[in-house]
Amino acid sequence: MNKGILYAAGAYVMWGLLPLYWKALLDVPSSQIVAHRLVWSLVFVGLVLTARRNWSWLPKAIRRPRVLLIFALSGTLLTINWLVYIWGVNAGFIVETSLGYFINPLVNVLLGYVFLKERMRPVQWAALAVALAGVLYLTFSYGAFPWIALTLAFSFGLYGLIRKTASLNSAEGLFVETAALFLPALGFLLFHELRGTGALGHVNATTTLLLIGAGAATSIPLILFAAGARRVTLTTLGLLQYIAPTMQFLIGVLIYGEPFGVGRVVGFGLIWLALVLYTVESLIMRRRHTLAAQT
Repeated sequence: MNKGILYAAGAYVMWGLLPLYWKALLDVPSSQIVAHRLVWSLVFVGLVLTARRNWSWLPKAIRRPRVLLIFALSGTLLTINWLVYIWGVNAGFIVETSLGYFINPLVNVLLGYVFLKERMRPVQWAALAVALAGVLYLTFSYGAFPWIALTLAFSFGLYGLIRKTASLNSAEGLFVETAALFLPALGFLLFHELRGTGALGHVNATTTLLLIGAGAATSIPLILFAAGARRVTLTTLGLLQYIAPTMQFLIGVLIYGEPFGVGRVVGFGLIWLALVLYTVESLIMRRRHTLAAQT
C-alpha cells in the first residue's frame, strides 16, 4: 500500500480516537487541558525539530513580523477550536463535535469562494444548500442552534484558509503557533498552580502523564498528515478525511451512549447527503481533469 495513504489514514485514525483521550481527562477543566496542550506541543515539536536538525528557517521567520502575526492568528483559531472541541467531548457532545468535522469540507468550499474567489460549481451550491437544510432542521427539531459543530467547522476552516497561504510547513508552523501562545498558556497554568487548583501532579500519575502526553497526541497526527499529504492526491485526502468524524460519531453513540433520535437521523442524514453530493462531484471533476490532461 502507498505509504502516503498509511500516513494520512494513521493521522485521521488518531484524530478519530482523540475523544477517548480527552474523556480520560474528564476531571481536568477544559481550559487547563488546552493550556497544557499548547505548552507540551511546543516542547514536543521543539524536540522533533531538534532531532531533525531543522532550525535554519527560524531566524528568517523571526525577522518577518507579518509571518509571526499570521501564525499568532492561526494559533488563536486553533486554540478556540481545541477549547470548544475538548469542552464538547467532556460535556457529552461528541456526536455534535463530529458533525462539525463532517461539515468542515463544505465550509472550506464556502470560504474558498468568499476569500479566494474560487468558482463554485452548481452541485457544490446544491450540497451547501442541503447541508444548510440539515443544520436548520437540527436547530428547529431540538430548539437549539448547533453552535459547537459550527464553531468547530468555521474555526478549523479559517485556520486551514490561513495555513493554505502560510510560508511554513506543518511542524514549523505548529511550533510558531504554540510559541506565540506559550507565555499566556504557561501563565494561566502557573496562576492555577498558585491558587492550588492546578491539575498537573496533583490528581494522579495517569492524569499527569496524559496532560504531558497531550503534546505528542497533538503533534504526531499533524506530522503524519503532512507526510501523507505530500504523497497522495487531494482526491484521496478528500476521501480519507471522513475517517475521523465517522470514528468520533461512532464513539459518541456506541461507547458513550449519546442520544441519536429521529431528529438527529434526519438532520445528519441531510448533511451526509450533502457530503455524498460534494464527494461524488469532486471525484467526477477530478477524473475529467485527469483525462483532459492526458489527451
